[in-house]
Amino acid sequence: MRTRFPRPAVPVVAGCLLAAAACGSSSAKDAGASASGGEKLNVVATTTQVADFARNVGGDKVKITQLLKPNVDPHDYEPSPADVQAIAQADVVLENGVGLERWLDQTIKSAGFHGTLVDASKGVAVRKGNGSDEEAAGDPHIWHNPKNAEIMSRNIATAFEGKDSADKAAYEANLTSYTTKLDQLDSWIAGQINTIPADQRKLVTNHDAFGYYIDRYHLTFVGSIIPSFDTSAELSGKQLSSLISKIKSTGVKAIFSESSLPPKTAEAIGKQAGVKVEAGEDSLYGDTLGPAGSAGATYLDLERHNTTTIVTALKG
Repeated sequence: MRTRFPRPAVPVVAGCLLAAAACGSSSAKDAGASASGGEKLNVVATTTQVADFARNVGGDKVKITQLLKPNVDPHDYEPSPADVQAIAQADVVLENGVGLERWLDQTIKSAGFHGTLVDASKGVAVRKGNGSDEEAAGDPHIWHNPKNAEIMSRNIATAFEGKDSADKAAYEANLTSYTTKLDQLDSWIAGQINTIPADQRKLVTNHDAFGYYIDRYHLTFVGSIIPSFDTSAELSGKQLSSLISKIKSTGVKAIFSESSLPPKTAEAIGKQAGVKVEAGEDSLYGDTLGPAGSAGATYLDLERHNTTTIVTALKG
């Protein structure tokens, strides 16, 4: 189930914001400072994916505070007082970018943050949206192409090196090791997708979150139950009927639900279209990693699980 956090009472939030602003950024490191003596960079990462990249790049030189928990939808997240406090005390704040964290700018302003804000999407070729407000920045699900994950990891490493030049060699070594794993993942996914007959490489998902994956591995996107990058959009009756017709006419093998979204609509469409729905433990990880111990606990795990689920269903 997607998790929504209720807005806390205004006096509580206001009190926290005032406290955070008064503290300012309690950063113990300035640009070029050293991490010697066991002191770590204090890093806040917005999403589960960005936090995972930061852990791989930063290793034991950084302390990561991850704002979004596994299976929490980033599109409609509401920051907590603890998030404001964490940002106020951070040396570095890492964001996915491409409009995914629409709530972040105001939170940073409220926190009185004076550290380094890193847009991990810098340098990524962004897929265009449909012109609507929620898609004005383009498709934010950039991590579903491992080559984009490499760019994001490089941006994170550069930021860490800028704040902690004494540990540059460690960050570079970690980045090299992780990039090798991402390259291996990319090759493995391509090989797996190529085992699906070409005329069966057709994808229907819960929302339009897999465009970068589809483009990278040459699948055909038939449609999504939520016709948007944003999970708050809704499918009209006409669009629902059209999607069912497309599923039937194109010979789609399966519909894929997502770990952070309720599967009810997907299951209803699957029943009407007469196709299997991959839900529950076999659903895809779209907007978020899974909890520790799950099939999507890390980015590498997530993409392997998604690929195995897709390949098994489309070959069946």
